[in-house]
Amino acid sequence: MTILPDSNRSDTVSGTSASSSTSSTSSAPQSFSERLTRAIYAKHSPACIGLDPRRESLPPALHAAAAADPKSLATIFSKFCCEVVDVVAPLVPIVKPQLACFEAAGPHGMAALAEVIAHAHSRGVLVLADGKRGDIGSTAEAYADGWLAGPWAADALTVNPYLGLDSIEPFVKVAAARHAGIFVLVKTSNPGSKDFQDLTTDGRTIYEHVAAGVESLAAKTAGDERFGCVGAVVGATWPKQLDTMRAAMPHAWILVPGFGRQGGRASDVRGAFHPAGLGAIVVSARDVIFAHARPEMNAGLSDTQWQTAVERACRDMIDRLADDTPAGRLRPAR
Repeated sequence: MTILPDSNRSDTVSGTSASSSTSSTSSAPQSFSERLTRAIYAKHSPACIGLDPRRESLPPALHAAAAADPKSLATIFSKFCCEVVDVVAPLVPIVKPQLACFEAAGPHGMAALAEVIAHAHSRGVLVLADGKRGDIGSTAEAYADGWLAGPWAADALTVNPYLGLDSIEPFVKVAAARHAGIFVLVKTSNPGSKDFQDLTTDGRTIYEHVAAGVESLAAKTAGDERFGCVGAVVGATWPKQLDTMRAAMPHAWILVPGFGRQGGRASDVRGAFHPAGLGAIVVSARDVIFAHARPEMNAGLSDTQWQTAVERACRDMIDRLADDTPAGRLRPAR
């Protein structure tokens, strides 16, 4: 099994090596927020590509349907995701592997995930592990140590806060110490999020209470920087809530899932940004990585040219964000 070395993240910087992007007068590791900011500026975009390998959706050229055992399927998952990373690495600052897709393939799937994380880092791309982990006490510490400080060494992790704010604290402690980040579920993109997250208590919705807790932690960990190591997840399918959540959490990065296939448009995510174009990471997975199934992206291509469809879809996403959100201000002046 491929295992990533323990890292304090000073050696993982998107776009360039740590030595070239860290000031020559200081060897202090960069925070997750600083590395993310540098990566966004380097790629001129806040786009994040989700890595969600699913057997039934993979390009025909990979022959996933013929994989007879979990090991063979995991090998295909690794190949697919690494080749997606090769395409998007020059274009986006960060990728987001969906841990469940790899876990479903068992131990071989987790080995494949380790290979994908290592490959993304080797290509200078930050990695956000999407596992929505959540627990209390020593168990939360173990999750945080494993994903943010230990063998997985992701740059950030999604966290479920619904056991209470004390369940987030172990993740914050490890993230701050290891120069990593966490993204806390605040208002998720699925329609059923309203079942609990929109309930009102003490004059505010549950998600507004969670947002207040996230902002407090983000501000405490920001130091001299604009954003802290604690961010929020707010779905692209809730544009009005994105507006209010941006105002409620000025020190928090906002991870915005739901763009594209789930119905979120570029204009819907405008409110997640600060005016200069920072503050948000917008995620697309299926629309990009399975672009071979989109006729407008796959036009004129053979089965073996699926990576070209991925590139077309990724560039299309980046252009739409630049046209309809403050992310356009990240592009160089013409």
